[in-house]
Amino acid sequence: MLLSFLLSPLNMIALGLVQPLALLALLTFTQGLLTDLYRPAVSAAIADLVPPEDRPRAFGYLYWAINLGFAIAPVVAGLMARFDYFLLFVGDAATTFAFGLIVLAGVRETRPAEAHAASKAPLRQRIGQLRSSPLMLLFCALALGFGIIYMQANVTLPVDMASHGLGPEQYGLAIAVNGVLIVLLGLPASHAAGRWPRYGAMAVAALLAGAGFGLTGLASTLLLFGLSIGVWTLGEIAASTIAPAIVADLSPVELRGLFQGAFGAAWGLSAFAGPLLGGWVYQRFGAGALWSGCLTLGAFLTLGYLALGRRASRAGMGASMARAPSPPPTPLL
Repeated sequence: MLLSFLLSPLNMIALGLVQPLALLALLTFTQGLLTDLYRPAVSAAIADLVPPEDRPRAFGYLYWAINLGFAIAPVVAGLMARFDYFLLFVGDAATTFAFGLIVLAGVRETRPAEAHAASKAPLRQRIGQLRSSPLMLLFCALALGFGIIYMQANVTLPVDMASHGLGPEQYGLAIAVNGVLIVLLGLPASHAAGRWPRYGAMAVAALLAGAGFGLTGLASTLLLFGLSIGVWTLGEIAASTIAPAIVADLSPVELRGLFQGAFGAAWGLSAFAGPLLGGWVYQRFGAGALWSGCLTLGAFLTLGYLALGRRASRAGMGASMARAPSPPPTPLL
């Protein structure tokens, strides 16, 4: 986390200063790498500190806070851009650096002793342990499919709205439904999620995601597009609260960071493959085929999560798995 929070501000400032396209591409790549360094680490830290029954609530709080920031950031960014676009880079760097100072001063290292020992093992050996966990690999495969559906919101959804005469302003209003629902429902969902069956909740989330994007095929007005966004947003809220908790359930204590990183990599791959696949289907076969495909994929994912839940129960790796006590935290430095 410290590498991410203390190095990415320097990269961000450089990104705001350079002009050659090759340097922009390089710094954009390194910015993405440095920014995402913290994600598996913070998820592993939550798994270290929070008992299994409370993890959905903890991950839900994190998800809600991040999305609250996403809701505020465009407004602040718009005001700053009126004066100078470089202020956006400075502001991003300053807030990230402040986050790093908070972690450095106030957050204790949570990694258990088992993880310290495991970190000395060769990377190939640790990845081999990931391959030996079929439940985790199957869960990542389902996450990839879920992400491919979700990523249509970024590319093909605005294109389809434009084909109905709705421009960027209307897309912004419609997609704002997503942020408003997350801010309003994120905390209540986090409190309730501990009582939800893990894999059943993921099945419902996948069904909502598929149905929401499937409804897009019937939309032609701003109101209907907003309604479809509201449906798949409910699935997003449930999945973002429950999925990291399932990963923590499946992870050996010493491999929590690796497993959370693998889950994040599945979502990262969906961010690459989703727009490409969705754009190809939209251009080649039309909007109806794309949104029907999202509905069908959501239905398959629903069945997949239910089947995976039964398999996890037979393997004794559900939410009721025994909790190993976490060792006392040690200072970070």
